[in-house]
Amino acid sequence: MTHASGPVPATAAYLDHAATTPLSAAAREAFVDELSRTGNPSSLHAAGRAARRTVEEARESIAAALGARPSEVVFTAGGTEADNLAIKGLFWGRRTTDPRRRRIVVSAVEHHAVLDPAFWMAEHAGAEIVLLPVDGDGRVDLAALRAEVAEHADEIALISVMWANNEVGTLQPVQEVVQLARPHGIPVHSDAVQAVGQVPVDFAASGLDAMTVSGHKLGGPVGVGALVARRDAPLTPVLHGGGQERGVRSGTLDAPAIRAFGVAVAEAVAHREERAAHLRALRDALVAGVRERVPDALLSGPEPGSGGPAAVRLPGNAHFTFRGAEGDSLLYLLDSAGVQASTGSACQAGVPQPSHVLLAMGVPEQDARGALRFTLGATSTPDDVARLLDALPPAVERARAAGLASGPTRAAVPTRTAVPTRAGGAA
Repeated sequence: MTHASGPVPATAAYLDHAATTPLSAAAREAFVDELSRTGNPSSLHAAGRAARRTVEEARESIAAALGARPSEVVFTAGGTEADNLAIKGLFWGRRTTDPRRRRIVVSAVEHHAVLDPAFWMAEHAGAEIVLLPVDGDGRVDLAALRAEVAEHADEIALISVMWANNEVGTLQPVQEVVQLARPHGIPVHSDAVQAVGQVPVDFAASGLDAMTVSGHKLGGPVGVGALVARRDAPLTPVLHGGGQERGVRSGTLDAPAIRAFGVAVAEAVAHREERAAHLRALRDALVAGVRERVPDALLSGPEPGSGGPAAVRLPGNAHFTFRGAEGDSLLYLLDSAGVQASTGSACQAGVPQPSHVLLAMGVPEQDARGALRFTLGATSTPDDVARLLDALPPAVERARAAGLASGPTRAAVPTRTAVPTRAGGAA
């Protein structure tokens, strides 16, 4: 097998588990077993009833693992669909009962699966978008949220703040957000795609109205996820058809994927503590090694362990910026050396863009262009970390040399989600 930069090593160090992580053995077995069966879960005959039992058993398993009721688990085709249902569905549902509620409040570091639906609602449904600022670690500014709620409580349709950031791994104060919103009847959604299986996640205890989960981030298959939503959450359907899933998400349910998803969630939550300890040890070795071998590398997000007993970032996340190097160049150089990672940045109209997350954190644009994310998973080993540490210094040296030779980097094309127009204000 060859690569644009040369031969690819037979085995690679996979350090991109935040993008997707391997299907667990138990989930794979469940998936393959269910593929041998035929039956639409909405059909009334025996095969249909068997498929329905499979779906409902998975629903119960997921609910138990996440501290929810089975009736609160709404299956979707993945995290992006669940986020869209939350943002659009809660906005339409809340505004239908109270037309004054036009404001959608989201943190400036949300995944595009939250930001883009929000801005779509601004363009097509009359929503006003408020981007909450974050501090230098990527943690949402609660004072800004408090001020927003104090001034516009009767106009806010919903608030969405992710449980854990997908790029820099920062954990957000979800319960504090809920405490600010609850007295005013403001629904709160959280994208917990990166959090489940790495940190404790309890839907009921959080007080959230809706929460997003995705299968392929925790050992399940691609193409299945869920929106965990309170029964009284004002959700308007985004998809219309057969009325499945409480009438808020129509479409034939994928029984094999859902069964595997249920197995993966239960497994990830059951083994969370031991896996988190494993990831934390590897992550700390990775961070220490990068700092030793590339001393001017800058860790993005909170310092591991800086929160004392309380976790402040995901245990498997390490994100660095390498000044003077282009992230894409680093990515390709590492890939050719058998190390697979991610820049975490967007690409707009074919032009690489610095991460909106880093820009919101106050990282200079030029530095943000030299960002790399390394994320570990259940299958990660010390050898993966060692391989990265061997490959990184020469890759950084070559990328910096290439950057100097090519001259100044082209300025970023402004994007609507790059930075807030004003701190805590409507964008």
